[in-house]
Amino acid sequence: MKKFFRIFIYAAGMLILAFALVLNSKTGLGVTPIISVSYAISEITGGNFGDITFWLYALFVALQIVIHMIIWRRRHRLPAGSLARQILLDILQIPLSFGFTRFMNVFSGMLPRLDTDLAGTFWGSMGGRLLVLGIAIVLTGTGAAMTLAMRLIPNPGDGIVQAVSDLSGWSVGLAKNIMDVLNISVAIVIGLIGSGRLVSVGIGTAVAVVGVGRMVALFNHFFLEKMQAAAGMEE
Repeated sequence: MKKFFRIFIYAAGMLILAFALVLNSKTGLGVTPIISVSYAISEITGGNFGDITFWLYALFVALQIVIHMIIWRRRHRLPAGSLARQILLDILQIPLSFGFTRFMNVFSGMLPRLDTDLAGTFWGSMGGRLLVLGIAIVLTGTGAAMTLAMRLIPNPGDGIVQAVSDLSGWSVGLAKNIMDVLNISVAIVIGLIGSGRLVSVGIGTAVAVVGVGRMVALFNHFFLEKMQAAAGMEE
């Protein structure tokens, strides 16, 4: 029963995270750094947001495999089986990402774009969009905290941060900050070259950089130990 509850929390967290990322994008105020590149490409080309995000995640997985092979070579005394297990964990992120981005497509089709579809209403105003942005940040942190707490297959965005941290010796927080800056920089370049303007980067991006991490910490403060105990996990 506890094993089922662990999987349930993990799956619920993934659904909340997928919904939150899409909700953030619908405000027209900029998206979270991890999907800023795929959102910029989809807006400029008219491509499917979820599909492009999937291919971005697949790239993250490929990079993780390369990084883990480099780490294994550096630590040559580790058994070969440890590398095989790590690569299997990396590869399992592919089907996870496919399912995750399918739900992103579903939510994207359900939710209106606030600044255009709801223009002239409260939800299309700056106040309404900022309110929705705040809700999206809370949900993003909640979903991320739930999935990370269950310690199962990581989201590729989290996986690549951990891999970079392991390779470089940087803290996870520093590695995440560097990855955020890299994603935002690439998204800015794509937007300027493709359309002559910022496409996926805005105030919502800046709020996400600061707010998501704080929300994860707040959620963990109140619920981490309770969730892990209910799931039969021990520290």
